[in-house]
Amino acid sequence: MPPKKKAQVVKKTAKSEKGDDGETAPSGGKRKTAASVDRGGNKQKIPSSSADSSLHCHWLMKSEPESRFENGIDVKFGIEDLKKLPDQTGCWDGVRNYQARNFMRQMKEGQLAFFYHSNCKEPGIAGLMKIVKESYVDHTQFDRKDVHYDASSKPENPKWSMVDVQYQRTMKRYIPLSELKKYHLQHRDKGGPLKDMALFTRARLSVQPLTTEEFDFVLSLEDKEPL
Repeated sequence: MPPKKKAQVVKKTAKSEKGDDGETAPSGGKRKTAASVDRGGNKQKIPSSSADSSLHCHWLMKSEPESRFENGIDVKFGIEDLKKLPDQTGCWDGVRNYQARNFMRQMKEGQLAFFYHSNCKEPGIAGLMKIVKESYVDHTQFDRKDVHYDASSKPENPKWSMVDVQYQRTMKRYIPLSELKKYHLQHRDKGGPLKDMALFTRARLSVQPLTTEEFDFVLSLEDKEPL
């Protein structure tokens, strides 16, 4: 998705697969006509779980809004970067985690996802985007110059996929991870929509499913005063 910047030469964006509680978030790839987002880093193979095979309608996708260089390339890609792309649309490439990839392969055109700013001073939900193209081959896995190049992936049997996303809107207010965590702890103790939210139970994943109840509750927070 985002344009990655290489020593003031190449503009290509990316995201990272590092989480906020010390984990990693994704990065993204670049469309031929747009930008790239890099989802990243974690090459550890995670076995499929029952959750992988279930159908989901809503998503949370992480990307890094602050500059961070890998091999001379800036993997920064925030919601404002997506907003600036042609048609406000880009490909979400660079995901190198099997479970996150499998979730992307479940995505359907028209579904909504939260754009989550990760690995930054104040991680949190920045806005909404829509899936506008279902999963297809992530070209960055074959690009030796790309930070997400995977020598073990072959064109006849590609390992990694990506989707195209389109900016919808910025949240009325930024929903920080710290606030979401307070709700998660409350709901875990007393019951509530966020008690099993993947952001806290599977925090390392850069692409996460949300139940309708989780999605609706988080969306409702933008109209409430911060905790």
